[in-house]
Amino acid sequence: MIKKEKDQNLIIFTHPIIKIKKTIGQKAADNLTKFIGSWKFLVIFGGILIIWIIVNTTLIISKKWDPYPFILLNLVLSCLTAIQAPIILMSQNREAEKERLKLQYDYELNKKSEKEIEEIKKQLNRIERKLN
Repeated sequence: MIKKEKDQNLIIFTHPIIKIKKTIGQKAADNLTKFIGSWKFLVIFGGILIIWIIVNTTLIISKKWDPYPFILLNLVLSCLTAIQAPIILMSQNREAEKERLKLQYDYELNKKSEKEIEEIKKQLNRIERKLN
């Protein structure tokens, strides 16, 4: 049931739950969530916001497409948030479901182990009675 994998000096126990196949949409949501939650994304996105504000507040170009108070920028950020939020929630829900399945698997494994330990104790008690 539990697969052991050797990784240098470590033994890693792999749950069968981890091997559940993901759909293309699930993989995309997980990858997007991983990228959105990284420093790389924050730095890139912060840079884009700073450039947007600088370009639209200085006289570098004669026609500013989004002057202060940056209404277009607010619209873009709102749309981005509206798209990102459900994708992040889908990824989190999938992780929660995977965690729930792992906990259920662990619980069932613990119950089985407990029964086996009880059987071993009974056998040891029988052996002890026979020896005395």
